[in-house]
Formats: sequence, structure tokens, C-alpha cells
Amino acid sequence: MAKKQKYYVVWDGVNPGIYDSWTDCQAQIKGYPNAKYKSFPSKEIAKEALYGSDYEDNIGSQQRRVIDPVLYYDEIEKDSMAVDAACSGNPGIMEYRGVWTVDRVELFKMGPFKNSTNNIGEFLALVHALAFIKNQGKIKTTIYSDSRTGISWVRNKKVKTLLQKNKANQDSFELIGRGIKWLKANKYENPIVKWDTERWGEIPADFGRK
Repeated sequence: MAKKQKYYVVWDGVNPGIYDSWTDCQAQIKGYPNAKYKSFPSKEIAKEALYGSDYEDNIGSQQRRVIDPVLYYDEIEKDSMAVDAACSGNPGIMEYRGVWTVDRVELFKMGPFKNSTNNIGEFLALVHALAFIKNQGKIKTTIYSDSRTGISWVRNKKVKTLLQKNKANQDSFELIGRGIKWLKANKYENPIVKWDTERWGEIPADFGRK
């Protein structure tokens, strides 16, 4: 049985880019300090990873880190919400949700959405959280996300996904359009903060599927 083709993304190496063989990838990372790279099953997914996100968003945690909240309780904002997305496959079945950070009470959960991506889910979760909090008049409430990509897309009011729109993911793209429209029409003061997974463990909104 023939081996499945893999595509290698190099974020930080001699020449960052996409390579279709381990030999070519290895030439970019061998001897390069703290090289950042990962393999993907298709070129489309590799492009999404390279151009639509960053290394940290794709590599994830090697092992879920469950930490006693007491250890970091004094470091996080108490008046805060945490959001996260999960996707089985990339693209695949995606869903997202938001919780109050301290007690983890679920505030919203959306999905499943077919033929979507985790990055899209992270973006939609943040916009949903902003709208949810604004409706409650909580203009100072902090929103935590563990996705640098999702945070960047919200701040730039632009989604840089390479995923192609089709009948299966039409609902995701409709929500993206509505999300961008909301961001352009509304002002918000809520701080959007990167969740420090290394120190605090998995974000409270995590789906627990890693």
C-alpha cells in the first residue's frame, strides 16, 4: 500500500514555506535553532496552516495540561469570559463555545458546522462573545482566547482563511460575513487577551478532545 502524501509547513527555518517531502523539509530545519514545522495530510490544509494561522495555533498541546485553578487564580481577570473552538479534521466538523472563566458556566455553544476549520471557529467564538457581552452591558469584561489567529482576525476585521466556500460550509461563511459586519458596525472596549496555556493549562472553554 502506497504511503500517503504529506506536506510539511516550515514557519521558522532556513526558508519558510510548504514542502512536499521530508527530505526537503529537513533541509530547512536541520541545525536551525528552535525550528518550527509540522506535517499535514493535504496541500490545502498546509496552506491554511501557513497563511491563515501560526505555529502555536497548529501544534497545540502535546498533552492536555489540567492545572488546579487555585494556582493561577490571582493572575487572571475574574470578570472575564473564555472562548474556544474544536474541529474534528481540518477542514472538518467544527463547533465553538464561550464560558465564564471562573466558574466555567457555559454561556453559548454553536455547531456543529460541516467542512469548516478551527481558526474560523475561534474567530466566530470571539465575535459571538463580544456581541453577547455588549448585549449584557459588560463593556469592561475581558475575553480570553488561546488562538493568536482568531484574535488577529478580530482585530483586523478580516478573515484570512484559504478554505473554499461550498454547500457544506455555507453556514460558516454566512456567520463570517455577519461577524465582520458586526465588527465594522460596533465599537467595543473589552480587552481580548491571549490565554497563557503554558502557565495556566487548558483554557476553561476547552472541549477536552486533544
